[in-house]
Amino acid sequence: MRYQPHSFHIPVMGTGFTIDTPLKVARYGISSVISLVDDVLIEQVRKYHCDKLGEPFEPIGAGADDARARRITAYLNLVDGIVRRQTLALQAAPFEDGSEITRYFRMLPDSPLRTAYEDMLGAPDGPEKDRRQALLRPLAVPGSIDVNIMTKLDSDAYRNGQKLPPECADAMAALRGFARSALSSAIIFSAGINQRLYRYAATFDDFFADTGGDFKKTIILKVSDFHSAEVQGKFLAKRGLWVSEFRIESGLNCGGHAFATDGHLLGPVLEEFKQKRQELVLMLREAYLKALDAQGRPAGAAPDDVRITVQGGIGTALENDFLLRYYLLNGTGWGTPFLLVPEATNVDRNQLEKLLSAKPGDVYLSDSSPLGVPFWNLRTSSSEEARRRRNQADNPGSPCPKGYATFNTELTEAPVCLASRAYITRKLKHLLEENLSEEQLAFTRQGVLDKSCLCHDLAGGVALNYNFDAKATPAICCGPNILNFSKLASLEEMVGHIYGRLCLLANSERPNMFVQELRLYVEHLRQEIKRFSIGLSRRPQSYFATFKENLLAGVDYYRGLAKQFIDDQRGRFLEELESLQAEIERVLVPVAAPAPKK
Repeated sequence: MRYQPHSFHIPVMGTGFTIDTPLKVARYGISSVISLVDDVLIEQVRKYHCDKLGEPFEPIGAGADDARARRITAYLNLVDGIVRRQTLALQAAPFEDGSEITRYFRMLPDSPLRTAYEDMLGAPDGPEKDRRQALLRPLAVPGSIDVNIMTKLDSDAYRNGQKLPPECADAMAALRGFARSALSSAIIFSAGINQRLYRYAATFDDFFADTGGDFKKTIILKVSDFHSAEVQGKFLAKRGLWVSEFRIESGLNCGGHAFATDGHLLGPVLEEFKQKRQELVLMLREAYLKALDAQGRPAGAAPDDVRITVQGGIGTALENDFLLRYYLLNGTGWGTPFLLVPEATNVDRNQLEKLLSAKPGDVYLSDSSPLGVPFWNLRTSSSEEARRRRNQADNPGSPCPKGYATFNTELTEAPVCLASRAYITRKLKHLLEENLSEEQLAFTRQGVLDKSCLCHDLAGGVALNYNFDAKATPAICCGPNILNFSKLASLEEMVGHIYGRLCLLANSERPNMFVQELRLYVEHLRQEIKRFSIGLSRRPQSYFATFKENLLAGVDYYRGLAKQFIDDQRGRFLEELESLQAEIERVLVPVAAPAPKK
């Protein structure tokens, strides 16, 4: 496993918020993640940085052969080259106030490297200090430039009305673009298993270890429970692919798309990983070695561990430290708070002001996503305002300028996006023929009108900041954690907040992250029951009872976990648990109707 200078990473956010974050933070040892969804945006950002640095730019037109993969490769190679140059310049900088190398070491967490830096500062001027500085310089290594593929965004490609081979599909082409790049970093697969994509990964040598056991490119799986890690990890291991990290994300207390579990809460999920970690590694290693042997590949120094990290709703240094210490994790992910760090992420000025003034209710779990998955949205964003204006003008839907979510063929022969004008206008007319009750019709109609063009609008902040499109209407995919922060922060300040050197929280009454997630799950259960009660849910009746049982089991787990908390945290935590337990117990789950008498 590669050395990580920091104990946190910046996860992927939308398609544009972290599109060039590595250029801003990697030289300081901070790892971050680029989305590979939007190759149009990727090409625009590549041109922007080439022009900014005076580097030659050769455009790759949308109609060029293998354009999507080539655009991604070209951009990742550019980012890799820039970060390498930034790192060399940083390593050569003088150790003085305000210098890049001083900034690097001052942001580090408490660690042997940070201690070595402080010892250097305390050394007398002269040969000894020079010697210590020379030893430190090559240790100022950059953070990883990782990439993310949302596995469900894998629309097949067409040319002249003809469907192209599977490897031309969106996720497949994105994987190829990364695999052919010069990067030595990780690809994160999120949103569940994609079997053809995982099989395709096994056709690229960079994902296999060399004879020394080193990987040029590694695989990270984003999962929300242990079972998913087992299934996906084993599928990859059977093809000779090693998962270097399982990145556990809260099912609901996160930003962007929310993949709710069946009431399995983050704490119990982490506990299962803690208890079964070695069992998981041994199972994957056995399948991995067997696959390598069948392929005639050298096993080298086969991995004997995986990284386990967590993200989703972490808000304080105490929570961060507790997760690392108690669950024996290798790292944490901090996403939403970094939307308020302009030097790290891309948010336009207008949306920044809206984030800073967001109130409860402004950040909500919406039906906006054309993927049909709950999506954390900012109600006051320019994207939402534009969507509401179109609906009010009786002109709903988007012209679908990018088409990355074109999956639906319910009303059209060719796949279309649920947020597109082509779908919404047809669907609204078709609803009148679907024999729905008045309540079902109103509920379904609103769900159709709620869909947003996320492919395009999640790139809006970059489009405005870099002058690609002055008319862009950005969407913001912040999680509920944004409500606990109310001012812009520098990179040093946010890193300092994560490590407990200062506190940026604006909400002193903020609940513990586990309590917040539990609240979200209780509300999610209520909404699912409501859908079922009006006949719009395909869930079996047993689902609701199991969901409720899992929540109550989670409460019991947290009651025991509270013994690990410091005294001033424990009392409030237990009080909130008792209140939520009472709420859960009052939830009436659907019961099966009695069988008719014979």
